[in-house]
Amino acid sequence: MSESSTPPELVEIAHACFDFAREGDAARLAAYVDRGVPVDLTDRRGNTLLMLAAYHGHADTVTALVQRGADPDRLNDRGQSPLAGAIFKGEDEVVAALMAAGADPDAGAPTARATAQMFGRTDLLHG
Repeated sequence: MSESSTPPELVEIAHACFDFAREGDAARLAAYVDRGVPVDLTDRRGNTLLMLAAYHGHADTVTALVQRGADPDRLNDRGQSPLAGAIFKGEDEVVAALMAAGADPDAGAPTARATAQMFGRTDLLHG
């Protein structure tokens, strides 16, 4: 369903959820997911709620989404993983949360492993 054929109130809810992910509002985002918003909802660039929370440094929101079934390895339209994005942004707590959730350091392009090597942060991928 395209955005133009989606009821306006659903579009508004989706935009609010993307904002909650970016802002780290884990409680409000979890409440919407618990009431039926798809946990792997994506924006027009293929970024999931988890990707947005990870990229903006919100470990608690990442954990809340993973606990609700979010795919920690879902790539965006550019082939980037949440784990690689968190390493790129220097978000150590998010990296730890994603690793605890079983994120694959070899998913995507560039991989999180390659990103960690580039920034001298391979320590992040060992536990």
